[in-house]
Formats: sequence, C-alpha cells, structure tokens
Amino acid sequence: MVLSRLPVDEQLVALRDILSHNSVLTDVLAKAAELRLPDWYLTAGCVFQTVWNVVTGRPAADGILDYDLFYFDANDLSWEAEDAVIQAGYTAFADIPATVEIRNEARVHLWYEQKFAVPCPPYDSTEAAIDSFAATTCCVGVRVERDGRWRIYAPHGLADVFNLLVRPNPVQAPRHVYETKTTRWRQQWPTLTVLPWPTLPEKLG
Repeated sequence: MVLSRLPVDEQLVALRDILSHNSVLTDVLAKAAELRLPDWYLTAGCVFQTVWNVVTGRPAADGILDYDLFYFDANDLSWEAEDAVIQAGYTAFADIPATVEIRNEARVHLWYEQKFAVPCPPYDSTEAAIDSFAATTCCVGVRVERDGRWRIYAPHGLADVFNLLVRPNPVQAPRHVYETKTTRWRQQWPTLTVLPWPTLPEKLG
C-alpha cells in the first residue's frame, strides 16, 4: 500500500497509526495534554522521523534526538515565564526516556537572529512557527485534545513525509540550516530523497 496515494482522511488515520508505534511519542503527547499549554503541538523531528522509521522497518524511536513541544503565549514574553513552563515540563516528563524541548513560539523573534544570523518576524501562532521550518516535510504538528481527539497540523500535506522526500522551505531558516540538517538525516536514513535548496536566477546585465 502506497500511503501517499490514500485519500487525505485515510492518510491522517495512517499517520496516527504510525505515530502510535512510538511509545515515547505517545507518552509525551499524553503528558503534554496535562500541562494545558496554549496552542501546543508536538512537532518537528520526533513526528516525521517516527514515520521514516516505521515505513523503513526501523524501531519507531530510532535516531530521534529530542521531542519538540511548541506552545504560544504572547501574554508574557519574559524568559522567566517560559522557564517556568520548562521547569514544569521537567517534572511532567521526568520518567520519559528522552529529551523534551519546550519552547514558547511567541518569543522566538527575541533570540532567533542571534542564533541563526537572520531576523525573524514575530509569529502570531504555533502554526506560523511550524510553517517556517527549513523543510516543508518537517511542517507537521500533532496534539491530543482534552477529549482524547488527535489534532494534526500539516500545511503541506503528508505525501512527502510518507515518501521520504525532503523539500526545502526557504521562507525563514537559512540555507545552511537546511543543508546541515539534511546531511545528518541522510546518514541516519540513507534512502531519503533530498531536493536541493533553490538558487536565485542570475541577473541579466
């Protein structure tokens, strides 16, 4: 069965089934829901790399460095407020055998330029932050609502994730971030197809 050819509603079911193979991820989802953070998602590598592992027959959690938990709270942009959430996370995830990285996406513009040497306009939601990942393939977020329903955000769809195709997303992250990440990913998942970063056409004299 080619997962990328399933109807969209069935792709969502397939994604949830695949992610359920990663018990670390499902435990993080359950405990994150208890924190009741505003506009939160578990996102980035722990999501799409779980898919890559399962569809290539690897252990579901293999090679996943950390679990990124994003939330959005513009009411208090202080480091102290974000750190309080991070400390609460240390307690909540103390028995999880993985690193859970918690970040308030409302604060990203305050430190992004210093880290990546390019400015970052303020985000207005966690979804906007996910939209800016270096590869469109990475733009997937999941969470479990308080009633147990899964919420999945995937602005570029799921076909590339299922097909192990990495496509650049040159809207915010610089080229070197994309190339550094994809070089590491290829070492772990050698069957990936990585599309090159787009180049600007030369100006005519």
